[in-house]
Amino acid sequence: MIDALTLVLGLAALALAGWCGFAFSRDQSTKDWHFIGMAVVTVLALAQLVTGVVRLAGGDKPAQGTAIFVAYLLGAAASVPAAGFMSLAERTRWGSATVSAGAVVLAVLEVRLYDIWGG
Repeated sequence: MIDALTLVLGLAALALAGWCGFAFSRDQSTKDWHFIGMAVVTVLALAQLVTGVVRLAGGDKPAQGTAIFVAYLLGAAASVPAAGFMSLAERTRWGSATVSAGAVVLAVLEVRLYDIWGG
């Protein structure tokens, strides 16, 4: 894995979590700007997914197993989009809380991916 991409993605996820958490504290639902932030984080997660698959196809192996690594990659790529879709269904402050929680989950998955790869 690319350590810099993992770090940037984790920090971007935490920034999104803080931003949506702030909206939650102000009793606001997710706005268009939040969805742009979710799109940026999702693009980074998809770049990491592609990078991971390319590294696996090139012969590199994670320290703790390929299957668990791929599962975490897929979960990381899906966590923020899933939270975003759920926030569309819940157009109250709890939609912002859902996105915030999804972004925190992504940050934790990034730490675990780094660990699985052998970091």
